[in-house]
Amino acid sequence: MIHNPAIECMSREDMRKLQSERLVKTVKTCYDNVPFYRRKMDELGVKPEDIKSIDDIHMLPFTTKHDLRDEYPFGLQAAPMSEVRRIHASSGTTGKPVVDTYTDNDLDNWAEGVARVLAVADTGKGDIVQVSYGYGLFTGGLGAHDGAAKLGAVQLPTSAGNSEKQIMLMQDFGSSILCCTPSYALHLAEVIEASDKVHLQNLKLRAGFFGAEPWTEGMRRELETKLHIKAYDIYGLTEMSGPGVGGECEYQDGTHLWEDMFYPEIINPDTLEPCAPGEFGELVFTSLCKEAMPILRYRTRDLTRLIYEPCKCGRTAVRMDRILGRSDDMLIVRGVNVFPSQIETVLTEFPVFTPQYFITVDRKNNEDSFDLDVELRSEYFSPNPSKQMPYIKPLYDRIVSLVGIKPNIHIKEPGAITRSIGKAKHVEDKRKFK
Repeated sequence: MIHNPAIECMSREDMRKLQSERLVKTVKTCYDNVPFYRRKMDELGVKPEDIKSIDDIHMLPFTTKHDLRDEYPFGLQAAPMSEVRRIHASSGTTGKPVVDTYTDNDLDNWAEGVARVLAVADTGKGDIVQVSYGYGLFTGGLGAHDGAAKLGAVQLPTSAGNSEKQIMLMQDFGSSILCCTPSYALHLAEVIEASDKVHLQNLKLRAGFFGAEPWTEGMRRELETKLHIKAYDIYGLTEMSGPGVGGECEYQDGTHLWEDMFYPEIINPDTLEPCAPGEFGELVFTSLCKEAMPILRYRTRDLTRLIYEPCKCGRTAVRMDRILGRSDDMLIVRGVNVFPSQIETVLTEFPVFTPQYFITVDRKNNEDSFDLDVELRSEYFSPNPSKQMPYIKPLYDRIVSLVGIKPNIHIKEPGAITRSIGKAKHVEDKRKFK
C-alpha cells in the first residue's frame, strides 16, 4: 500500500518545484532566527535572497555533529520554546548529546514519514504494532509509535528489554508488526528458538521494520527465516527527526527517501564536492519542513549512493542504496580500510556461524592487531580447538579475500557474545588509549 501517492509518486519536475519552495522558506527561517546559520552564511557571503531554487543548495554551509554539540542544547533552535511540544536527544555516549526539538507540525510530519514506511506492509486498523525500540529521549520508540497511530493501528509499547515477556505478549496479543533494531530482533528470534513455550506457528507476525543500526542482506535472510516475516529497513537519524526519513518498499531494492521533507545529496567526503549521479559518497540531508530546529546540509557520515531510476513499486521518491558504512566508523588497520559491516556480510555467507561478532583492535609491539570473536551455531560447536579449525580456515580466507585484513579468529560458544537491546556494539578500538 502507498500511504500518500500524491507525494510518493510525484513527478520529478513537481518534486523539484516543491523542494525549491520549501528550501527558500527554510533558508530564510535559519538566517533570521538561528545566529549560527546567519554567521555561517555571512562568512560565505550568502544571503537568503541568493537561494532561489533547490539548484542553489550547494551555496549553503554544511552542518556537522560537532556543530550540533557545540550549540547544545538549543543553539540551533529556530522557534520559541512556547511553540515546542517535544524534545529528543541522542545517547551522547561520546560527548554532549545531539538534541532535536519539535513543534506540533514537526511531530505530524515525523509521524507521516514513519506511516509511509509502515504502510508498505499494509499496516492499518486491526494490526498490532509491537514497538520494541526504546522509549524516552531516543527517537525510535515514540517515532514508530506515532507512525503506527497515524495509520490507525494498535500500538503495543513494549519498549526494549525483558525479552521473555516481549515474546509472551507477542504471542498472547497477536502482534502482527514488529519494530526494533535488527540485532534485537535476532536476539528475540534466538529466545523463541530456545523456548519450549512459544512456537512460530502460533505467532501472527508478518512484517518487521528494523533500523537504528546498519544491517546486511545476510541479516535480512536470517530474520526472515527465523521469524517467518518480511524484513524491511527503516532509515532515520535524530538530526532529521528520527526514524521515517525513508524506508524500503515491497521490492526491497533500495530505501525510498521522503525528499519532500528531507533533501538528499551525495558528496565526496574529502573534497566536499557533489558526486556524479549514481556514485558512492557521503550522504547529506537538508530538512525542508522542520519548524523548531531546521538543519542545513547535515553531513551524516553514512556512505552510500542515490538511485533515481523508477522503482517497480510506482514510487518516484529517490532510493538510497545499502549503507556501506560510516566514514567515522571506518577502521584503518595496517593501512587497510575496514568497515564492521563487511565482517557481518562475510559471516552470513557461512551457515555454521551466527551473525554475532565482536572486533577488538589493538596495537602490540608497534603493530596493529585485529581480533575477531565469532560464534558457531550450537549444532556445530565443540570446545576442542582441533575441531574448530575446519570452520576457521574458510572464514579466515574469505575475510582476507574480501576485506584484505588477516584476522585472529576466536570461536566462542553459542550465546557468549553480548546481545544488545538497543544499538549493537561490535567494535572496541583500544589504540586510542595507547
